[in-house]
Amino acid sequence: MTATNSEETLGEGCEIDETATVGYEYAEDSSAPVIGAESTIRGGTIVYNDVVTGERFSTGHFALVRELTTVGDDVLVGTKTVIDGRTEIGSNVSLQTGVYVPSNTTIGSNVFLGPHAVLTNDPYPIRQDVELAGPTIEDHVSIGANATVLPGVTIGRGSFVAAGAVVTEDVPEETLAVGTPAEHKPLPASLQGENDI
Repeated sequence: MTATNSEETLGEGCEIDETATVGYEYAEDSSAPVIGAESTIRGGTIVYNDVVTGERFSTGHFALVRELTTVGDDVLVGTKTVIDGRTEIGSNVSLQTGVYVPSNTTIGSNVFLGPHAVLTNDPYPIRQDVELAGPTIEDHVSIGANATVLPGVTIGRGSFVAAGAVVTEDVPEETLAVGTPAEHKPLPASLQGENDI
């Protein structure tokens, strides 16, 4: 394990690959990360200081979890997924390969984000100086591969965002969002219910 901090921050039964970095110091006054019991952090992954994870946290290879991120129990952060910090993630969440989560994002529990889903937090990149506001993903939401969710958008509980959709406005609870820009449709019976992650 490559770490700048004491191993006391690791819960029992953690497995940290030698090429992972746990405790990347981004500021002099930052605190060691706290990694919950029975967690697995794979090679190439970097976990910054001031990160707190629950039990059974797991990463793929070359994942990045930046500062001031809190993560619940049983969360998977897939290979080459980036969590850009200052984010809250609930329990039983699966972020598949290549997902991008910007700062100031909230993700609930029992949430699935498919490969290369992108969440955004800047409505006018470089052109205007505005406060960054990531999306809010409520409990039991599924987001398909390559979908994009724009800044400040809320995806309501139990909703389903289809692969490749571009979500530009709030999605009500238990709604299907499909297309570019995404249209709201009734959630088919086959997609109703809660995620069991």
